Amino acid sequence: MINMASPSSSITSISKGLPILSQSTVNPHAPLGKWLLTTSSLVFGMVHIGGVTRLTKSGLSMTDWKPLGSRPPITLDEWTVEFERYKQYPEWEQRQNMTLDEFKYIFYWEWGHRMMGRVVGLVYGV
Repeated sequence: MINMASPSSSITSISKGLPILSQSTVNPHAPLGKWLLTTSSLVFGMVHIGGVTRLTKSGLSMTDWKPLGSRPPITLDEWTVEFERYKQYPEWEQRQNMTLDEFKYIFYWEWGHRMMGRVVGLVYGV
C-alpha cells in the first residue's frame, strides 16, 4: 500500500538535515553550515572579481591604500586629481593613451575588489 503522507510532512523530513533550510534547534550545526556556505561563496566571488580586476589591468589603479576604505571620487575635479596621481606611477607607462573614462572603469574594478575584500574579512570575522 502506498503511504499517502501529506506533502508538508515529507518536506519537513527532507529539510531536517539541510543547514540552510533548518533551524538551529533542529540541527545544531546549522549556524556553522550557513557561515561556511556564506564565506565560501564570498571567497569564490572575491576570486572572480580579482580575476576580472587582473584581466582588465585594473590592479594598482588606486594610488593610495586606506585600510578602512574610502569613497571613490565623485566630482570631475576629484577624478582629475586622482587621474593625475595615477600618471605618476609606473603603470601609466604601459597605458599612456588612457582617457579619464577608461581610468574610471579600471578604478571602479579595483575599488570594488578592495571593498569586496573588506566584506569577506568582516563576514569571516563575525
